[in-house]
Amino acid sequence: MGQPVLELVSGGKPADSRAALRELYARYGGAVHNRCRYILGDATQAEDAMQDVFAKALGHWQEFRNDASPLTWLTRIATHHCLNLLRAERAPWHQRFARETLARGEGHGGPQLFEDREAARQLLSRLDLETQRAAIHYFVDEMTLDEVAAAIGRSVPTVRKRLAAVAALAGGKIDGGEFDGSLR
Repeated sequence: MGQPVLELVSGGKPADSRAALRELYARYGGAVHNRCRYILGDATQAEDAMQDVFAKALGHWQEFRNDASPLTWLTRIATHHCLNLLRAERAPWHQRFARETLARGEGHGGPQLFEDREAARQLLSRLDLETQRAAIHYFVDEMTLDEVAAAIGRSVPTVRKRLAAVAALAGGKIDGGEFDGSLR
């Protein structure tokens, strides 16, 4: 039996593309899953990725030109999708999010969240406006000292002194842990 050829008719109904994709899923689903599993190294992630690949194929159905076999097209989509997933996992915000989620614990939210917000508001209310801005830029926005200095129009030593005053006023308790006075 020869290589399957997809025939796309311009202006066809969406149901036609779904039926063809259903056929591709039945025929090539295993190969796409294996490709995803090989790249991702995890069966559960591979299953989710395979579903995403077929969803992308459905969304980009009109782009398939029959230059290559449908398996080649689906494999290319799967490879790019899985590599993007791996790349996204290495993004710095993933590590920070995981760290914050673990630190948050199961009791996230509720009264403790409101107590923390109220404590932050009380601390900020005891500071002048410029020091409030410096503290928020540094501790919340995670700017460097140079970036904070540029944002508020002051020198780095001035920013360092203001942040040290904030830390002293907070009693060393900043960002859920002890503040050791070292500023990045």
